[in-house]
Amino acid sequence: MGQFRDDAGENRFEQEFDTETGGGQVWADYAVRGGARVILHVEAEPGLRGSGAGGRFMQSMAEHARENGLRLFPRCSYAVTWHKRHPDYDDVLA
Repeated sequence: MGQFRDDAGENRFEQEFDTETGGGQVWADYAVRGGARVILHVEAEPGLRGSGAGGRFMQSMAEHARENGLRLFPRCSYAVTWHKRHPDYDDVLA
């Protein structure tokens, strides 16, 4: 699993993964609203789909937000569903 990155110039969080089914990147496009990041879209490259990389990416994003004092506002259905299943990260929600 690669290092989680915030590409602020592109308004995108990114992380690389290597799995048994292949490797690639998971990313989330976001909009900035003050100290919050509105998560607009989460996507994994085809080789990672179904591997659990998306969930690990979401956990990395939540931990990044917690460590950097950011708030996340999930708008994408995947991000909304993930946060509903992981109430232990409610403290990072906007």
